[in-house]
Amino acid sequence: MSGDTVIVVGAGPVGLLTALGLARSGVRVTVVESEPAIVDSPRAVVYHWSVLDGLERLGILADVKRIGLTKQDYMYRIFATGESICWSLAPLADYTAHPYNVHLGQNRLAEVALEHLRRISRTSVLFGARVTGLVQDRGGVTVQVSTTEGPRELRAAWVVGADGARSAVRQALGLGFEGMTWPERFVATNVVYDFARHLGLARATMFVDPRFGAIIVKIDGAGLWRCTYCEDASLPEEGVLERIPAYFRAILPHGAEYELKQWSPYRMHQRAAQRFRVGRVVLAGDAAHVTNPTGGLGLTSGMFDCFVLYEALAAVVHGEAGEEVLDRYCEERRRVFWELVSPQACENKRLIYHSHDPARLEQDLASLRRLATDKDFLIERALFTRKLATPSLLTGHATRAALA
Repeated sequence: MSGDTVIVVGAGPVGLLTALGLARSGVRVTVVESEPAIVDSPRAVVYHWSVLDGLERLGILADVKRIGLTKQDYMYRIFATGESICWSLAPLADYTAHPYNVHLGQNRLAEVALEHLRRISRTSVLFGARVTGLVQDRGGVTVQVSTTEGPRELRAAWVVGADGARSAVRQALGLGFEGMTWPERFVATNVVYDFARHLGLARATMFVDPRFGAIIVKIDGAGLWRCTYCEDASLPEEGVLERIPAYFRAILPHGAEYELKQWSPYRMHQRAAQRFRVGRVVLAGDAAHVTNPTGGLGLTSGMFDCFVLYEALAAVVHGEAGEEVLDRYCEERRRVFWELVSPQACENKRLIYHSHDPARLEQDLASLRRLATDKDFLIERALFTRKLATPSLLTGHATRAALA
């Protein structure tokens, strides 16, 4: 039995960042992860400018920028006509010290957070430990885990479930995961191909087309790009790899050569747990809510969960706030998901992947063209992700992360 104050389940970015925030706040913490190591399959890759101040508060922004790619350029490319609508985050310089996004595979972000966490005493990370159950009492939570060495029990005052959309913690709590699943599958590919040189794309490009729509972003300075497109989920998943070449033949110049490095198919959902807290267990990130990733709002909202949760939970642990602050966390973060994150992600998906109606598309493009000509309109659009942050639950004022 461990004597930890908090057990964080899940060694993805949200789990490790939450653990790091707690540890920096003087809380003894253990991270439990079912996989044997940080998962490196293609997932989130874009970190919006609005989360960067939160990473700076955690002490990891310098490392993230050092190994990642900072960029300001955006483009909408209409596949059928070749029209390009270009814009930049540069005007945000009047609103934030970080007027740019960072591109970096989420596994690399998790690795940075893990490296910093391991430098702090009274912390530990247990890989290859699958949660099989949990039991609460008035004094804390007992977590049962399965390891290669056999079953174990861990004990802590609090548990944070940050173990993804299939959360074992959420299931152990008996919570429903309300919402819907899309009839499409996303296919995320990491490829070596110079989209900027050969197609004239920006380093973050939304490829608009009802058949060949995609989000294409540059990942690093070594020529690696992410291309995420959509296919009918009724197609057999085991055939995804065989179908990938046909997609690239359709969007690249005839005879173009590319190198497929990694690929990952996944289903898309708009779902949230009935509640984000049951007793001494609190949910965060995809364990609490999951959205289709169009526009990068899934991990963005999960990081904003983290930034406000670790501050609130540390205050509860140290006796500086009552447990009701965690209920406010749950209510506010669930509201933000259903009122802001999910609707915008659905709208992004509609535009990029489902622009079937020519009249509706022209209306959309008339608005998007203003990004290149109307600075105030551009700033208003760019500031949207700041709305996903929650003000400090302790002071009632916006945290630095929310003000970025």
